[in-house]
Amino acid sequence: MCRLCGNSSKKNDCGKESRRHDRDTPPLRQWAIKWKSSEKEFQSVSALTKTSMPVEVRLACRSGEWAMQTSGLAPGFAQANLVILPREDAAEFRQFCERNPKPCPLLEVTEPGCHSLNRLATDADLRTDLPMYRVWRKGELAAEVSDITEFWRDDLVSFLIGCSFTFEAALIENQIPVRHIELGCNVPMFQTNVPCQPAGKFHGPLVVSMRPLKPAHAIRAVQITSQFPDVHGAPIHIGLPHDIGIFDLQKPDFGDAVRIATDELPVFWACGVTPQAALMAAKPDFAITHSPGCMFVSDVKDSSLRQPN
Repeated sequence: MCRLCGNSSKKNDCGKESRRHDRDTPPLRQWAIKWKSSEKEFQSVSALTKTSMPVEVRLACRSGEWAMQTSGLAPGFAQANLVILPREDAAEFRQFCERNPKPCPLLEVTEPGCHSLNRLATDADLRTDLPMYRVWRKGELAAEVSDITEFWRDDLVSFLIGCSFTFEAALIENQIPVRHIELGCNVPMFQTNVPCQPAGKFHGPLVVSMRPLKPAHAIRAVQITSQFPDVHGAPIHIGLPHDIGIFDLQKPDFGDAVRIATDELPVFWACGVTPQAALMAAKPDFAITHSPGCMFVSDVKDSSLRQPN
């Protein structure tokens, strides 16, 4: 049985040999089923989380052995969102990122056709080294795969965008619990009613990630994460989710719902899934992104991105 889509047919197997997700499975079902792994599988995931280094995570992705979210992996090292666009759309998208630095802080941009990196890792291959990718055509999700080699073109420009998973190690070091890491699931992410600043064809709503925290922890989290502007920085909103167009915290648009205790507040950070909302609005002919929660794990230490207040 395929562990990604639950299909028992050999024809639709998503194992290492094909490394392709069953395209007949609805994307939302594909995404939901990934996190409903067996207890035995989760225990092995937890063991890898505690010992993994960035290169080990990338190699596991490259071999097809890892196709899940990356929160908690390689603690102490920065993670990044990924957007890949044809050269004809790259300039406008870069301007969109520059006008919206909270959700889209740029860490590295490649030359057209280059699938390696200079700053974030020297031995990486952007075609294979993320757990899962989304392929978009005219703003519609066309495929979700673990290898984009067959889609690669010489005109593609890659944008690596800071991810809030990076500052989670700093929160934990300060005894601030991170609920989705405790549960071994993906962070909940929500589309808001807050518009981004447009740039050319690129526009759309801000997407946020949410972490429930006690008030004292929320105050401390603001102080800590404000020191990481390259990975979204301080929260953009605390409490009162309806003020930003979120009406049910148990129904995230991306990721997994998490429990919120009665003495906790929902704390919202700008999220690197925002570009995917912009892609759906702009409808470029072709684009590739990471799947939500499935980040590029870099060799850059998160401490190097910290800017003390």
